[in-house]
Amino acid sequence: MDSLELERTYLAKRLPEEITGADFVDIVDIYIPDGDGRADLRLRQKGNDYYITKKTVLSEDVSEQMEQTIELTKQEYEALSSCSKKRVEKRRYYAKIDGYDAEVDVFGGDLAGLVLVEFEFSDGKEKDEFVMPKSMLADVTPEEFIAGGMLAGKKYADIEGELDRFGYRRIR
Repeated sequence: MDSLELERTYLAKRLPEEITGADFVDIVDIYIPDGDGRADLRLRQKGNDYYITKKTVLSEDVSEQMEQTIELTKQEYEALSSCSKKRVEKRRYYAKIDGYDAEVDVFGGDLAGLVLVEFEFSDGKEKDEFVMPKSMLADVTPEEFIAGGMLAGKKYADIEGELDRFGYRRIR
């Protein structure tokens, strides 16, 4: 399935109170290929569902991406998951923040302390006119280091210098 994704990603100032009682799912992402560069092919376990997704950036600020997603069986996912050690673990909460649907990613494992909030939009006008909620610290949509394929396989200490540029402090 192909889909156009219009989104903005923010560093949270704190754990958003809106996630209290919100629905959530645990996610494990594996990025292919291994290596230091950005990986745009992602295996995902989302609860009991499994996918492989190819992302293609469509705009210079990476806020527009084409996603091609194929559902996998658990056996297919497990067979492919040994292809890479670039993994990310997170709990994704689905909440309303300032009236907008938000996905709040609270990272675990080696990236514990990182909290990103993503807002998706139905069209370019809505995305362009969106005003960052006061509970967010900074728009990191264009930041290469924050892309899932770049975060995968890293430790919090590996990105701490980049986060310092925004005044981000580890959220516990």
